[in-house]
Amino acid sequence: MDKRVSGQQASWRYATEQVTEPDPIAKARAHSLELGIVPIDPAIGAQCAVLTAASDALNLVEIGTGAGVSGMWLLRGSARGVLTTIDAEPEHLAAARKSFADAGIPPARARFITGRAADVLPRMNESAYDIVLIDADPEHILEYVAHGLRLVRVGGTVLIPRALQNGRVADPVQRDPITTAFRSLIHETQGSQAVMPALSIVGDGLLQLTKITE
Repeated sequence: MDKRVSGQQASWRYATEQVTEPDPIAKARAHSLELGIVPIDPAIGAQCAVLTAASDALNLVEIGTGAGVSGMWLLRGSARGVLTTIDAEPEHLAAARKSFADAGIPPARARFITGRAADVLPRMNESAYDIVLIDADPEHILEYVAHGLRLVRVGGTVLIPRALQNGRVADPVQRDPITTAFRSLIHETQGSQAVMPALSIVGDGLLQLTKITE
């Protein structure tokens, strides 16, 4: 193996292993796995919390609630923020509610919506949110990102974890629809005049799109 590639992999592993996940989030992670939900990587969660804190985000949207792991990371970065989280599975929302309650997050700081994101997002106010995190239904990623960019204000950011799809996006041989969609999303946003993009390789990748024009 090329020494540079080996070094990059070692650095990636080291960075990932350095994250200390708060106990309430770690408990929510364990519950997620019991339910068969794969939550975002702790390193991705920590990065989302930093971005939320750095932008002083108050109005947050999450597409894909799971058992509350990603939502708790977002709220960790925003002491006064309010999260709207959307999931089609009532069981997931119930698990997230319990995770939030166990963590001492006041009910007023989280709004849980049961429904398909494709049905809920068109009814939400545009340019009204600071952060939109998208972690659901990868087959609809392009549609959800379009909605996310409509919902965030100028200066707001859309966060897309799992952007590298377990290495498939970087492998040109992989041409299934989901991989192709993520690859197209990354490529097209790099040349966009409407967003400031950045792609992190921590975890399974985090694509960050900060809106710079309407």
